[in-house]
This record gives sequence, C-alpha cells and structure tokens, in this order.
Amino acid sequence: MKRRSFLKETMATTAGLFVIPTIIPSHVIGKNPPGDKINIGLIGCGRIAREHNLPEILKYDTARVIAVSDLDSRRMAEGKRMIEESYDKSTGRKGSVTVKMYKDYHGILSDKSIDAVIICTPDQWHIQPAIEAALAGKDIYIQKPLSLTIKEGRQLSDVVKKTSVILQVGAQCRSSEPRYRKAAELVRNGRIGKLHTVKIGMPGDPSGPEVTAMPVPENFDYKTWLGSTPEVFYNELRVHPQSDYSRPGWLRNEQFGAGMITGWGSHFFDYSAWGMDTEYTGPVSVEAVAQFPRSGIWNVHGDFMLKAEYRNGITMFAGTGYPYGVRYEGETGWIYVTHAGTPKLEASDPAILSSEIKESEIHLYMTTEHHGNWLDCIRSRKQTISPVEVGHRSCSLCLISHIAMKVPGILKWDPESERFTNNEQANLFLKREQRAPFGTDYIKL
Repeated sequence: MKRRSFLKETMATTAGLFVIPTIIPSHVIGKNPPGDKINIGLIGCGRIAREHNLPEILKYDTARVIAVSDLDSRRMAEGKRMIEESYDKSTGRKGSVTVKMYKDYHGILSDKSIDAVIICTPDQWHIQPAIEAALAGKDIYIQKPLSLTIKEGRQLSDVVKKTSVILQVGAQCRSSEPRYRKAAELVRNGRIGKLHTVKIGMPGDPSGPEVTAMPVPENFDYKTWLGSTPEVFYNELRVHPQSDYSRPGWLRNEQFGAGMITGWGSHFFDYSAWGMDTEYTGPVSVEAVAQFPRSGIWNVHGDFMLKAEYRNGITMFAGTGYPYGVRYEGETGWIYVTHAGTPKLEASDPAILSSEIKESEIHLYMTTEHHGNWLDCIRSRKQTISPVEVGHRSCSLCLISHIAMKVPGILKWDPESERFTNNEQANLFLKREQRAPFGTDYIKL
C-alpha cells in the first residue's frame, strides 16, 4: 500500500483529534511469538545512535537491527557498517545480517518485515516519524526530549494510546541509575517527612561565533533535515560535524530545540516527578529568568533559574546555581541524588538510605535495562518504565519553563487543558508554525 493511501485510511486530524486506524498492527495479533527476532529499523545514525542506542540494543539476541535511515549518506553507510560488523563478531559468521539503507525513513515504516523503530534524530525530527511509526503499527523507542511543542507532544501521546503501540522514551537513568528510583521510593514512602521542596541543578550552554553560509556537503540532504523549521543557510556549526561524531551544533540552536532545559531537563524533571508523584500532571504556575546570547550562531539559554509550584504543595526550583542532580527536601530531612562525576545518593541522616521499603509500601517500576525493558514490553504488550504520557509531561515542564524564560511574570498553568490561564502571549508558544510539507500538521491529505 502506498504511503499516501495508508495515511489517508489510518489518520484524520479533524479539530486536532486523531482517529483510531482501521488497520490493526500485525504485532497485536501475534506476529512475534516467543523465539522470533524483533526486527528493528534505526532512524538517525548520528552521535546518540552510535554511542548509546546501538551499543545497548545490539546486546540483545532477541532483536535484530535490519535497516537504517539518515539524511547524511556517509553517516548512514557508517551506521550500516557498524551494525553488520557487530553481528559478524557476535555470530562468528561474516555476512550474518545485511542491513538495508533508506534515505527516506518512510521506507522503514512501509517495510513489513520491520516490527519496531528507534528514533534518534535531532529534536525537530522526533514527533513526525514517531506519529507515523505508531500509525504504521511499529513499536517505538524515541530519544528525549519528546517534542518541540506542547501541541506535538499531546498529539503523539494520543496517537500512541489509540494505536496501542509500545513506546519507550529514552530517559535511561530510570533503568541504568537505580539511585534515582531508590531516592524516589524513599521520598514517596515518607522517609523525609512531607515533601515540600525540590531543587534541581543543570547546566546552560555557551554562545557561539558569528558564521557565514557554507556549501552543503554532497552527502547531506540539508533541506529535508531542517524539517518543519524555517529555511536558513547551512553552516556546519548549525548542524553536525562532518569529520566526527562530537557534540552537534543543532543542540545549541532554538530552531531545533531549547537547549539544556530540554536536554537535561527531560531527565531531571522526569526523575524528580517520580519522587513528587506528579508523573501524569504538571505544575500550576511557573516563572523563570535566563541569560540568552546577544550574537552568534548558537542562541539557546545560558545561566537560568526557574520556580514551579504544584497543587500538592511542592515547590520546585531548578537552575544553574544548584549542584548537578536532584535534591528532595521534606519536613524531617533531605535526599540528594546525582549521576554526574562520582554518582551519589546522600541524605541528611544515613539511616534514611538504609531504610527498608516494606512489601506493603510503595514500590516503583524496576528494571535495570532500558532497551531490554522496551524489548520485553514489545513481547508482553505491557507498559514500559518510561511511557509516552510520562515523557510528554516531563517534556511539557521543560517547554513551559522555556516559555517562562521568554515571557516575564508568574505564568499560571492548567495541566488538564495544557494551557496558560493568565497570559495569551505565553499560549502562542504552545505550538510552532510548520514548514510544508513537514510536521504533524501535514500528516493528512
């Protein structure tokens, strides 16, 4: 079936609502019985794919990465080679897996042999392929931050719920750093008394140099890479390095993201919500101040400070002035947790940390393998440790905090309607204009 026909039959955007697709994903009716491999397509072959997602997923013999897609043909070819060499080594047989390459990721979505996708593209290319993958019946592992806007995040969460695909957000410290779960369990079970304050430390970003236009490399489809964002001239510092896989410049450009407030906020706001018992809601007010560069190609925030208040009486502070990590403060003590530098789990009284969580008390979701948990849930159809709605809510706090950096004053937030109730200027930032034919507004006829 052609993609246009498929989308026409499976998706409608009337009044901003998506309908349940009429095509039932094959995995829901048992395409992958125990013993079969889960075939995976990788969308995005850059730094995070090579340093994190591929090394993690290639550990599992229950899965096979059989296709890659990237708008940089050199990176795509190197991704293919990395995967094939890994399987050759693990199986002891050269040519054990042949990885297909698709410049257009829609080829992966229409490939019926592929069960699931890993999306590790730049931030402006998270939501559209994720929604399209869900509608195609593919299970999804998606890098954080989930979205660029509140509107897009809500769209994805609703589509995932209606299609029943399995989605894991890349908040991997929920699995790989058990300190965060233990800290949250201790807080949720009252070991520091009633929680009233949370303090989160994270960095900002530096400004960049002034640059001019450069020729677009022949191996790179820059116009498509820009996606739904406006057309701007190419410079390597705006995109990603051509000679290596070091930190890309797009992370420091508001056109493609929001800087560290989403980069690390997606992690720390997520982990702190575990302890605050606010995973499926948000604050009722937020205010922030931040420094922004006055010139140069990089324009995301530097030093910042924000305050968010919740209905349950908890106040959150976050910014560059706090120690890197999460500190919970209650009526009778505090707990601090971080994985930066030397990982730590500290408390006002060491006895708090040795306190046993009894069987009758709150026990949070536990797994030690984030990608493994996703694969397990693909087979069981159970919820992952980092599901889409939780990812949307933590990303929402990042995004409304970023809006508060731009709009002065206390912004009142309604977490149910997902709108500001006292500032229409702030509500203008809940969505972005999208450059046709890219973006969620154009997943329709």
